[in-house]
Amino acid sequence: MSSSSGGPSPISKNDDAEAVRRNRILSSKLYFDVPPSKAPLIYSSSYNIAFLGIEKLHPFDSSKWGRICQFLTADKILEKKQIVEPLEATKDDLLVVHSESYLASLKSSINVAMIVEVPPVSVLPNCLVQQKVLQPFRKQVGGTILSAKLAKERGWAINVGGGFHHCSASKGGGFCAYADISICIQFAFVRLNISRVMIIDLDAHQGNGHEIDFANDRRVYILDMYNPGIYPLDFEARRYIDQKVEVGSGTETNDYLTKLDQALKVAEHKFNPDLIVYNAGTDILDGDPLGRLKISPEGIAARDEKVFRFGRERNIPLLMLTSGGYMKSSARVIADSIINLSRKSLIDIGTGISGKI
Repeated sequence: MSSSSGGPSPISKNDDAEAVRRNRILSSKLYFDVPPSKAPLIYSSSYNIAFLGIEKLHPFDSSKWGRICQFLTADKILEKKQIVEPLEATKDDLLVVHSESYLASLKSSINVAMIVEVPPVSVLPNCLVQQKVLQPFRKQVGGTILSAKLAKERGWAINVGGGFHHCSASKGGGFCAYADISICIQFAFVRLNISRVMIIDLDAHQGNGHEIDFANDRRVYILDMYNPGIYPLDFEARRYIDQKVEVGSGTETNDYLTKLDQALKVAEHKFNPDLIVYNAGTDILDGDPLGRLKISPEGIAARDEKVFRFGRERNIPLLMLTSGGYMKSSARVIADSIINLSRKSLIDIGTGISGKI
């Protein structure tokens, strides 16, 4: 654009936007120092969504996150005092990726109802929707963002929540109102001296949100292993997947794990990341009404073990998000997988498995 037009050039506009984003990230309080006595396992009771039973109208188990931690503490794998409580993402934190107009759209209960796929939410006062639905999501966003810092410091971290991979900067959907993965990666670029990130998305559904957000960003490599015959059927976003592994309805455990082994071998030669974001949805479980795959609970543990081993053997920090999973058994399966990771010495929670606390 010539100077005679009187307006800023597109390049200077982009530079200005990047400077604003950078300042928001640098002034955020979501990164804080975590004492060594705590495990890099992030959770808050504020994650759980419960309001007049409305949460039961969606197949997602919105008490899953709390039940995972209950199993871990009951099994003496973890003490409550070891769990890291994150801060809630503020509007400025969300604006690192989201537009003002998108965040303003969440002030409409009708819009939120469409995103979380629970129609009765549309008739609730928005102040209740903010408190009972969006605030828990914002807390989980804070957990995802903090998990990158902890992974860099400790080698691994698990946010017992997050993984809202259907939400992009400008559009929510599929029970995902905020783009926690995209925001987390932008924070890592600015504050953790990280320049290359691999997303390993093993939720049954395609991760179209982060795919749209990083469509033209060579710093991010996306390996997405998903069922192509189910939601979101986002064919535009599929063009932006660096490594697409499609697993059709009815795929069983052995076939799934063989495909995963092959995919990780390919990924190793294609990209050398500074950080792995592992979206570990359990909607691949046999019987899950939405994922339509037939992976056993043992298969989930083997899957997680393979991904953690992939990061560990290459000395790449890895953060895990629990993402989708639409059966009550998911919480137990996730807890058992975390126990397996600890037994295999792929993570060190700090209390040991012996039951001595």
